[in-house]
Amino acid sequence: MNRIRAIDALRTVSIAAVLLIHTTTKVLEITHYDLITHSFTLLLNQLARFAVPLFILISGFVLELNYDYHASYWAYLKKRVSRILIPYLFWSLIYYFLIYTQNHDNLVSVLLTGSASYQLYFIPTLCIFYLLFPLLHKAYKFIARIPVLALLGITQILLMNQDYFVKQYSFPDPVRIFILSYFFFITGMVAGKNKDKIIETVGKIKYALIILIPYLIYYIFEEGKTRYFKTYSIEAFYSQWRPSVLIYTLVLGAILFYAFDKSRLRFQIVEWLSKLSFLVFFIHVIILEQIWKYLGRNLFNPVIFDLVFFILVMVASFGVAYLIHKIPYLSKITG
Repeated sequence: MNRIRAIDALRTVSIAAVLLIHTTTKVLEITHYDLITHSFTLLLNQLARFAVPLFILISGFVLELNYDYHASYWAYLKKRVSRILIPYLFWSLIYYFLIYTQNHDNLVSVLLTGSASYQLYFIPTLCIFYLLFPLLHKAYKFIARIPVLALLGITQILLMNQDYFVKQYSFPDPVRIFILSYFFFITGMVAGKNKDKIIETVGKIKYALIILIPYLIYYIFEEGKTRYFKTYSIEAFYSQWRPSVLIYTLVLGAILFYAFDKSRLRFQIVEWLSKLSFLVFFIHVIILEQIWKYLGRNLFNPVIFDLVFFILVMVASFGVAYLIHKIPYLSKITG
């Protein structure tokens, strides 16, 4: 497997953003979504909304870059899906039977929808992308054409707009998220084939992109807050499947990819954090809940608490993941 330092760094940033979303959401939940008093909490929550979309983009990038043209479909599935499916099943059972025992849904339904714990919802969608990838790869020359790619992007924006501003689609989560995120995966595939051209292009417009990022963050922040006060639905700020976040993810992902490619980061550290990120994704909710039991009741200055809570959860999650990875062969089950 070809390892690219910038992709490992992006994966680490993405998992950190997932943790930031969940720690700030916990604070907002306990404060009954007082978005006025806790506007800084909401800001942190919104600026991290690129997390899952960027994960999906990275998946398309890595699959396209490392695809074995000579492998059979079943050999491909065995190699790729088993890496994600076994840990997913393991942690779903842990959450279902030990953590969120009040979940009374049928276990099969829980596994198919990723509802054993709230962070697992996108894993079944990722499996759909994995299943379809060989077909998308065969159609790559067609979908990578600029007119086709533009049409797919415009269609994605229209689908997101309908789901976010009009009425949320009633499909089961894996299908709904697939419909709202296919463009990230396809963009990742195209980026995997054209990474050098992307770096060259971003280098020419990097200052414009850097200036654009704070504006996009402010727009997403205001959009989420304003829509929440119109609908009083937490999906107003919790959803990352909206047109503004699509643009934000692509711009931020491009500039970070360029920056990490040009940086002098120590590759071993970046690769180590990246390898732990999948397990961190699975275990961080357990750690978050445990830390909250001791800190949550002592909520004080929101600005300080938000950052301390996030840092503690991140450090503890990576620390536990590191210790688990030290146990021979266990990572094949735990991720």
